[in-house]
Order: sequence, then C-alpha cells, then structure tokens
Amino acid sequence: MSHQLREHIEKIIPLSEEEFEFVNAHFIKKSFKKKELMVETDEYVPYNYYLLSGLTKLVYTDQDAKDHILAFAMEDWWDNDFQAYYTQTKATFSMECLEDTEALCLSIENYHALCKALPKIEHFFLEKVTRGFLAAQRRILSLLTTNTEERYRQLLKQHPRLLQRVPKTQLAAYLGVSREGLSRIIL
Repeated sequence: MSHQLREHIEKIIPLSEEEFEFVNAHFIKKSFKKKELMVETDEYVPYNYYLLSGLTKLVYTDQDAKDHILAFAMEDWWDNDFQAYYTQTKATFSMECLEDTEALCLSIENYHALCKALPKIEHFFLEKVTRGFLAAQRRILSLLTTNTEERYRQLLKQHPRLLQRVPKTQLAAYLGVSREGLSRIIL
C-alpha cells in the first residue's frame, strides 16, 4: 500500500528511496468497518487520514440533531476534522465510513517530525492544504450562487465516481436538498 502514498506525494514533490522510507515509517495503517466513526464529535483527533480504499463522509450535527454533510472522501484523498487535528482540540465534526475503509494515519507528532526533518514534505502538506482551502471556497461560492441542479451537475463533472458510490439520501444532504428534490433533478 505504500506505493499509493508515494505516488500521491510524488504528484507534488519527488522523493528519493531513502526519503520515502523515512516518510512511510511515520504512518500507521488502520482498517475501519462500514458505519464506523474514524473521528467522533467532542473527542480529540489522533490522526490525519490518507484513504487507501473506501469512502467516508464528514458530518456536522447541529443542536436539533440534523446532520449536515460537509464532504465525502475516497481513495487517494485526505479527510479529517482538520481544525481539531492541527490545533489538538476536540472535534466539531464526525467522520464516518460509508464503506469498509483502509487509511494511512499520521499523528500530529509525526507530522511535525516529518516537516522538521524534511522541508519538502512541509511543502507537500502546504500544497495539499492550499488546494483543500481553494476547493472549500469553491464549494461555499457554489452553495451561495447556484441552484441544486447546477451543484449536482458540478459534482457530477468533478467526481463522477463518487456519485456512483454515495447513497442518494446522503448525496441530497450534501447538496442541501431533500431526497425527493434530488430525484427530480436526476430524472
């Protein structure tokens, strides 16, 4: 599985064999079952997760117990309650497996050790955070300026594989529409 991580990192920075072995040694591999929580609200977040396989959703549950889906993640994606991870505070979001999931997990201590020992890894993580921030801005703008059908079409264009794997009720929640409203759009 480490070849997936290496290919992922080398999309941004090159690594020698020794550098990659050093990086790889800072991760641990974990398996999670469908419906298992990788991150739990009001708990500390011990790891950042790079998904090797599977599918997850990042959820905020409001005071009325309504779930708001912020993101989905699948193979070759990172996902987490990033604020809780980087600030070592309790999670605001939960992250649930929609499928059996395998992930490479990076503790905050190992993250800092990697960045200190290998500045190009710090550049890699900066690039990933920047891309994630830009995607979040696009999503916010889309929610503010487009209708549900346009958001669905954007998602279909950007992540067609994702739409084949996410249940329609959860896809509707992500798009901010009822299941029935999504059905009308899809037809």
